[in-house]
Amino acid sequence: MKPRLQTKYQEQVLPALKSEHKYGNVHEIPTLEKIVLHMGVDATLEKSALDDAIRDMASIAGRKPVVDKARKAVSNFKLRIGQAIGCHVTLRRDVMWEFLDRLTTAALPRIRDFRGINPRGFDGRGNYSMGISDQSIFPEIELDKVKRTQGMDITIVTTAKTNEEAKDLLTKLGLPFAKK
Repeated sequence: MKPRLQTKYQEQVLPALKSEHKYGNVHEIPTLEKIVLHMGVDATLEKSALDDAIRDMASIAGRKPVVDKARKAVSNFKLRIGQAIGCHVTLRRDVMWEFLDRLTTAALPRIRDFRGINPRGFDGRGNYSMGISDQSIFPEIELDKVKRTQGMDITIVTTAKTNEEAKDLLTKLGLPFAKK
Protein backbone atom coordinates (compact mmCIF):
# COMPACT_ATOMS: atom_id res chain seq x y z
CA MET A 1 0.00 0.00 0.00
CA LYS A 2 1.40 3.38 -1.01
CA PRO A 3 1.72 6.20 1.53
CA ARG A 4 -1.08 8.75 1.57
CA LEU A 5 1.12 11.69 0.56
CA GLN A 6 2.61 9.75 -2.36
CA THR A 7 -0.83 8.99 -3.79
CA LYS A 8 -1.73 12.69 -3.37
CA TYR A 9 1.43 13.56 -5.29
CA GLN A 10 0.64 11.17 -8.14
CA GLU A 11 -3.07 11.99 -8.42
CA GLN A 12 -3.21 15.75 -7.69
CA VAL A 13 0.20 17.43 -7.53
CA LEU A 14 1.79 15.83 -10.62
CA PRO A 15 -0.97 16.90 -13.07
CA ALA A 16 -1.17 20.38 -11.50
CA LEU A 17 2.59 20.96 -11.83
CA LYS A 18 2.58 19.64 -15.41
CA SER A 19 -0.17 22.03 -16.48
CA GLU A 20 1.18 25.08 -14.62
CA HIS A 21 4.82 24.85 -15.71
CA LYS A 22 4.16 23.35 -19.18
CA TYR A 23 6.59 20.45 -18.83
CA GLY A 24 7.08 18.51 -22.06
CA ASN A 25 8.28 15.32 -20.42
CA VAL A 26 6.97 13.55 -17.32
CA HIS A 27 10.52 13.18 -16.01
CA GLU A 28 10.97 16.98 -15.91
CA ILE A 29 8.32 17.33 -13.22
CA PRO A 30 10.02 17.82 -9.84
CA THR A 31 9.64 15.16 -7.17
CA LEU A 32 11.13 14.35 -3.78
CA GLU A 33 14.44 12.54 -3.85
CA LYS A 34 15.29 12.13 -0.16
CA ILE A 35 14.94 13.68 3.29
CA VAL A 36 17.96 13.96 5.59
CA LEU A 37 17.55 14.41 9.36
CA HIS A 38 20.56 15.59 11.34
CA MET A 39 21.13 16.13 15.06
CA GLY A 40 24.31 17.74 16.27
CA VAL A 41 25.43 17.05 19.85
CA ASP A 42 27.77 19.22 21.90
CA ALA A 43 31.11 17.41 22.15
CA THR A 44 31.68 18.59 25.73
CA LEU A 45 28.51 16.93 27.07
CA GLU A 46 28.57 13.47 28.55
CA LYS A 47 28.29 10.39 26.36
CA SER A 48 24.67 9.83 27.28
CA ALA A 49 23.75 12.98 25.30
CA LEU A 50 24.70 11.23 22.07
CA ASP A 51 22.87 8.06 23.13
CA ASP A 52 19.73 10.08 23.87
CA ALA A 53 19.96 11.81 20.48
CA ILE A 54 20.36 8.46 18.72
CA ARG A 55 17.37 7.00 20.58
CA ASP A 56 15.17 10.01 19.80
CA MET A 57 16.16 10.09 16.14
CA ALA A 58 15.54 6.36 15.77
CA SER A 59 12.04 6.75 17.18
CA ILE A 60 11.30 9.78 14.95
CA ALA A 61 12.68 8.36 11.70
CA GLY A 62 12.03 4.67 12.22
CA ARG A 63 15.61 3.95 11.13
CA LYS A 64 18.84 3.58 13.08
CA PRO A 65 20.92 6.76 12.68
CA VAL A 66 24.56 6.88 11.62
CA VAL A 67 26.95 8.47 14.11
CA ASP A 68 28.89 11.44 12.70
CA LYS A 69 32.50 11.84 13.81
CA ALA A 70 34.80 14.87 13.72
CA ARG A 71 37.19 15.00 10.76
CA LYS A 72 39.44 17.70 12.17
CA ALA A 73 40.65 18.62 15.63
CA VAL A 74 39.67 22.10 16.85
CA SER A 75 41.23 23.02 20.15
CA ASN A 76 38.92 25.98 20.85
CA PHE A 77 35.92 23.64 20.81
CA LYS A 78 37.73 20.81 22.67
CA LEU A 79 37.17 18.64 19.62
CA ARG A 80 39.40 15.73 18.63
CA ILE A 81 39.58 13.69 15.44
CA GLY A 82 37.15 10.76 15.55
CA GLN A 83 35.06 12.18 18.40
CA ALA A 84 31.30 11.62 17.99
CA ILE A 85 29.56 14.95 17.32
CA GLY A 86 26.10 14.00 16.04
CA CYS A 87 23.98 11.60 14.05
CA HIS A 88 21.99 11.60 10.82
CA VAL A 89 19.42 9.52 8.94
CA THR A 90 18.63 9.54 5.21
CA LEU A 91 15.05 8.64 4.32
CA ARG A 92 14.02 7.51 0.84
CA ARG A 93 10.97 6.01 -0.89
CA ASP A 94 7.96 5.08 1.29
CA VAL A 95 9.63 6.05 4.58
CA MET A 96 10.35 9.53 3.19
CA TRP A 97 6.72 10.07 2.16
CA GLU A 98 5.45 8.82 5.55
CA PHE A 99 7.84 11.12 7.44
CA LEU A 100 6.87 14.19 5.41
CA ASP A 101 3.20 13.39 6.00
CA ARG A 102 3.77 13.11 9.77
CA LEU A 103 5.85 16.30 9.75
CA THR A 104 3.17 18.39 8.03
CA THR A 105 0.08 16.94 9.72
CA ALA A 106 1.23 16.09 13.25
CA ALA A 107 4.57 17.67 14.19
CA LEU A 108 4.57 21.21 12.77
CA PRO A 109 1.11 22.13 14.16
CA ARG A 110 2.41 21.25 17.66
CA ILE A 111 4.97 24.08 17.59
CA ARG A 112 3.94 26.90 19.90
CA ASP A 113 2.91 30.11 18.08
CA PHE A 114 3.44 28.43 14.71
CA ARG A 115 2.82 30.77 11.78
CA GLY A 116 4.46 28.73 9.03
CA ILE A 117 7.96 27.64 8.07
CA ASN A 118 10.53 30.10 6.74
CA PRO A 119 10.31 30.40 2.93
CA ARG A 120 13.95 31.51 2.72
CA GLY A 121 15.38 28.05 3.48
CA PHE A 122 16.03 27.15 -0.16
CA ASP A 123 19.61 26.71 -1.35
CA GLY A 124 19.29 27.86 -4.97
CA ARG A 125 19.14 24.35 -6.42
CA GLY A 126 15.65 23.35 -5.31
CA ASN A 127 16.52 21.87 -1.91
CA TYR A 128 14.90 23.08 1.30
CA SER A 129 16.44 23.07 4.79
CA MET A 130 14.77 23.91 8.06
CA GLY A 131 15.69 23.70 11.72
CA ILE A 132 13.55 22.53 14.59
CA SER A 133 14.58 23.62 18.06
CA ASP A 134 12.83 20.88 20.04
CA GLN A 135 12.41 17.20 19.20
CA SER A 136 9.38 16.84 21.48
CA ILE A 137 7.01 18.16 18.78
CA PHE A 138 7.00 14.68 17.26
CA PRO A 139 4.32 12.41 18.74
CA GLU A 140 6.74 9.46 18.84
CA ILE A 141 8.83 11.09 21.59
CA GLU A 142 7.80 10.24 25.13
CA LEU A 143 8.08 13.45 27.13
CA ASP A 144 8.78 11.57 30.38
CA LYS A 145 12.02 10.13 28.97
CA VAL A 146 13.41 13.41 27.56
CA LYS A 147 16.42 14.57 29.62
CA ARG A 148 17.39 17.58 27.49
CA THR A 149 15.83 19.38 24.57
CA GLN A 150 17.62 18.64 21.34
CA GLY A 151 17.13 20.38 18.01
CA MET A 152 17.43 18.89 14.57
CA ASP A 153 17.92 19.94 10.96
CA ILE A 154 15.67 18.63 8.20
CA THR A 155 16.76 18.84 4.57
CA ILE A 156 14.29 18.01 1.81
CA VAL A 157 16.10 17.21 -1.44
CA THR A 158 14.03 17.59 -4.63
CA THR A 159 14.73 17.18 -8.34
CA ALA A 160 13.54 20.74 -9.01
CA LYS A 161 15.95 23.01 -10.88
CA THR A 162 14.91 26.30 -9.26
CA ASN A 163 13.67 27.45 -5.87
CA GLU A 164 10.31 28.52 -7.31
CA GLU A 165 9.60 25.06 -8.69
CA ALA A 166 10.62 23.45 -5.39
CA LYS A 167 8.48 25.85 -3.36
CA ASP A 168 5.51 25.19 -5.62
CA LEU A 169 6.01 21.41 -5.20
CA LEU A 170 6.33 21.58 -1.42
CA THR A 171 3.36 23.95 -1.09
CA LYS A 172 1.17 21.58 -3.10
CA LEU A 173 2.37 18.69 -0.89
CA GLY A 174 1.15 20.57 2.18
CA LEU A 175 4.15 22.33 3.73
CA PRO A 176 2.83 25.51 5.38
CA PHE A 177 5.13 28.35 4.32
CA ALA A 178 4.82 31.63 6.24
CA LYS A 179 3.43 34.65 4.44
CA LYS A 180 5.85 37.55 4.00
